[in-house]
Amino acid sequence: MAVDTPANSTHESHVRNSPRQVQPGAKVPWSTGLCDCFSDVPNCCMTFWCPCVTFGRIAEIVDRGSSSCALNGVLYTLVAFTTGCACLCSCFNRSKMRKQYKLEGNDCEDCLSHYFCEACALCQEYRELKNRGFDMKLGWHGNMEKQGSTPAATTAPAVEGGMNR
Repeated sequence: MAVDTPANSTHESHVRNSPRQVQPGAKVPWSTGLCDCFSDVPNCCMTFWCPCVTFGRIAEIVDRGSSSCALNGVLYTLVAFTTGCACLCSCFNRSKMRKQYKLEGNDCEDCLSHYFCEACALCQEYRELKNRGFDMKLGWHGNMEKQGSTPAATTAPAVEGGMNR
């Protein structure tokens, strides 16, 4: 039978309070919950009244600048008006983002969250990218300029010298 001594309780307390060790390839939790919409009220309001803007901003970051916020917003709006179900494109974008950042979840959960609560899912994705350091209003290229780096998709690959002996 183990006796709980101050040394043991201090050690256990330290282990419980230390940062979680993440194994390579392990998934990490989302930085905020699905229903934490009111933790960012301006984004919550924008998403409620104009979800195409939120979707466009998220998609531009997730696509690493290969598509623009405006183009993605228009696509979202067209899908919403023609099918009545904008979640058709946003759930696939969530899956892409989740895999890119190794976030917990699966494709089925992505689609269900967008189908049953599109606004909450978009707000969560927006907050996740914002918490990862992106200024969502700047877009991909603006964030890269702000960081002083060039996007990997637009830089030329390194070329080694000719044949050497």
